Amino acid sequence: MNSTQTTAEPQHSSSADSTPSTTPESNSSWYRGFGAQVVAGLFIGLALGFVARALGTEGEEDNWLGALLDGVGSAYVQLLKVMIPPLIIAAVITSVANLRKVANAAKLAISTLWWFAITAFFSVVTGIIVALVMKPGVGAAVDASTAAEPSKQGSWTAFLQSIVPQNILGLQASLSEDHVSLSFNVLQLLVVSIVIGVAAVKTGKTAEPFLHFMESFLTIVQKVLWWIIRLAPIGTAALIGTAVYSYGWEALGALGKFVLAIYVGLAIVAGVIYPVVLKLNGLSVANFYQKVWPVTSLGFVTRSSMGVMPVNQRITEDEMGVPREYASFAIPLGAATKMDGCAAVYPAIAAIFVAQFYGIDLNLTHYLLIILVSVLGSAATAGTTGATVMLTLTLSTLGLPLAGVGLLLAIEPIIDMGRTAVNVTGQSLTATVVAKRAGILEESRWAKA
Repeated sequence: MNSTQTTAEPQHSSSADSTPSTTPESNSSWYRGFGAQVVAGLFIGLALGFVARALGTEGEEDNWLGALLDGVGSAYVQLLKVMIPPLIIAAVITSVANLRKVANAAKLAISTLWWFAITAFFSVVTGIIVALVMKPGVGAAVDASTAAEPSKQGSWTAFLQSIVPQNILGLQASLSEDHVSLSFNVLQLLVVSIVIGVAAVKTGKTAEPFLHFMESFLTIVQKVLWWIIRLAPIGTAALIGTAVYSYGWEALGALGKFVLAIYVGLAIVAGVIYPVVLKLNGLSVANFYQKVWPVTSLGFVTRSSMGVMPVNQRITEDEMGVPREYASFAIPLGAATKMDGCAAVYPAIAAIFVAQFYGIDLNLTHYLLIILVSVLGSAATAGTTGATVMLTLTLSTLGLPLAGVGLLLAIEPIIDMGRTAVNVTGQSLTATVVAKRAGILEESRWAKA
């Protein structure tokens, strides 16, 4: 992000129309910038989390500070998620109409999937190497009685099932004991929006009022989204404070070596593989990470690629210079299927951990299968996204005990923070690289630091 003032919302000319930007005026001190405010939120959240832990609990209830942090953090994530359906619908329909201005739209889509696969390949190879070197499952003192098969399992047919819309808004309902919960499927929203956009274009002049309405609606959605984005430092403080208060270090226990292996793998992906990809495509590593920092940090504290998606799309457009016509396709698709942390590094290390724990020898064929599942599996499990679901797909493909999933549940929140941070960073990186290679990256905006 730009290290400059963000108290006033500036205007700039985007690739499609004039929309509010997260890019502020460039004449103020760095410490007043949005990125710096997010960093401050992290440190404040850490302090509040330790204070909340020091206050202890009130019986089985959280103390007042812990409850406050949890309430504020959950509310912020919910605010981000509530903007996803209107953002996808408005942005995709508008962008489909404007794709006539972007040459080789089909080639862009294919290139996006290709770069998804490339980064996933090197990420899973990294995970395999780290697991073989560190051997997290050898001598692990984890209690074998905690082994249990998960309630949900990955399926190779989930992708086909997930892209067929169940209703016009892609809504899904689940019934619990006392209430009905509604959720949405991003892939279904994406499919519905693309179909409506194409139909509007084919209809011609009769659909022009509809397209003008969607453009106006998108501008309103972006305005509301900007207001929510500005609350990110507060949300960050609450979410990291909740993490410190809730997890601490006790949960690591006998799985500390496994957690370390995961974070070593994630660090190599984010600190070595991604920079190499950027340099090979003529993009500044420092510039990218400065701009993507709010996305990475929000991914870390929210543990939700979907929740971060609106912010990721906004920053990819406004800060990276990726045209909205392309970003509105690439970022939602990436949020559903592009997961280098959850679908590459984690299942590779976790599968080898399970094999080592149960004393099962793996051969070259098994490692090739791990790579295949990680490169293709995130799309295969897109209808039921989640690292645990992805791990079950990997274990079942290798013939390893699914009960091994239960061994790792105790530290799931701790490792999920790092996994999600890498996920969302990789989604922005792919969109930026593809736009650069296609010659549609707005170089003037990218060059701003």
